[in-house]
Amino acid sequence: MEILSFRTPGLGDQTYLLTHEGKGVLVDPQRDIDRFLRAAADRDVELRFVLETHLHNDYVSGGEQAALRTGAELVLPAAAAPAYRHTPAFHLEEISGEDGLAIRPIHTPGHTPEHTSYLVLIDGEPTAVFSGGSLLVASAGRPDLLGTARASTLARLQYGSLRRLAALPPQVELLPTHGEGSFCTASGAGRYTSTIGEEIGTNPLLAIDDADRLADELLAAPMPIPAFYAYMGPANTLGVPPMPAIEVPELAVADVPDDAHVVDIRPRKAQAEGFLPGSVGIEEGTDFGSWAGWLLPYGSPLVLVAEHGQDAAEAVTQLARIGIDSVRGVVRDLGPAATARFELVDLTAFVALVERPDAQVLDVRMPNERAAVRLGGAVERFLPELVAEGVPAELDRDRPVLVACGSGRRAAIAATLLARQGYRVVVLNRAGIPDVVAAKAARHAA
Repeated sequence: MEILSFRTPGLGDQTYLLTHEGKGVLVDPQRDIDRFLRAAADRDVELRFVLETHLHNDYVSGGEQAALRTGAELVLPAAAAPAYRHTPAFHLEEISGEDGLAIRPIHTPGHTPEHTSYLVLIDGEPTAVFSGGSLLVASAGRPDLLGTARASTLARLQYGSLRRLAALPPQVELLPTHGEGSFCTASGAGRYTSTIGEEIGTNPLLAIDDADRLADELLAAPMPIPAFYAYMGPANTLGVPPMPAIEVPELAVADVPDDAHVVDIRPRKAQAEGFLPGSVGIEEGTDFGSWAGWLLPYGSPLVLVAEHGQDAAEAVTQLARIGIDSVRGVVRDLGPAATARFELVDLTAFVALVERPDAQVLDVRMPNERAAVRLGGAVERFLPELVAEGVPAELDRDRPVLVACGSGRRAAIAATLLARQGYRVVVLNRAGIPDVVAAKAARHAA
């Protein structure tokens, strides 16, 4: 038996391909299924099953399309009841494969009501469990993504699910879908895979012996929920068409449709030197799709701005993973139209500006980051709040706004949002608020 893991860092998720005696089992595939099918073909493996642990909240699934392409049997939790053909998985009703392979569904509600984990047995021996968004490495799946009204009930259900999985033999490999970087985790997940025995010894949630106490812990400090999550569950219930073409036409600035939102994916240095007024700058990276889905009206027409030679196909792929198929083209030559600007500075220059009496600082980190380290006097708004709630009234257009986050990435995005409203913006490039606090302390100590 071999288990391949396909990591998608920007979403903090993993897809798995289990191979055994020439047969394959694909688990929680994302929409861009070609990478998984190529891996199976490279190993001369026939895909026998496609398993979905739950109706995903953070990406649109490629499960249905993978099954249609290969003739594999698509298996979903019985309670999911999606609107397309599938085999329903019932608690402990084993699904027989071939050559000693069997799959035992285990109902593990908590992350979602229908959530089901899959225990893999080889010749009757428990070998690995695909735990989806139930038991994670050092954590567990969030119970609040379906709304606050159901969160407490789901959190208590998660207690029983974690206990059910922890009762498996200690040598069983734990293979969760969600992990580090995913907003589907209740707390900071560490490594991507583990074993049941390791989790019993190290996962703090398994040390809690009461359902209500676990619920309190899971719901104590909820992470923000990306705006695009609201569209993922319905899409996965109704079914999603195949991946769109990832090659998009090149456009001139004059050809950008009036109804399109322009997204600048160039490096932040290039954006700072000049970008299209009204555009949103989200430099290309592993989490580009997540930020675009969070900050822009979902499904609206998009036009990308990229450098010559920059691969726009990766950005289109990331958008398609969350169901956004509306990229109309890419602009590579802005010319004199790039009249909007912001300033990038290093830590030393930023600290000097912060210490001026008229300084105004905007901190766009997440609430848990701010709770760990605060910069006194800063206006605090998590980046998506600049879209949902508008620019804070405390900020004065007559003075530069000094923007920082943890690395400069979110601060640069915020700069383009502020520039729309006529603000002059200075961005701390790469360093973050903790570095500013430390540098200020060092200066005063000296």
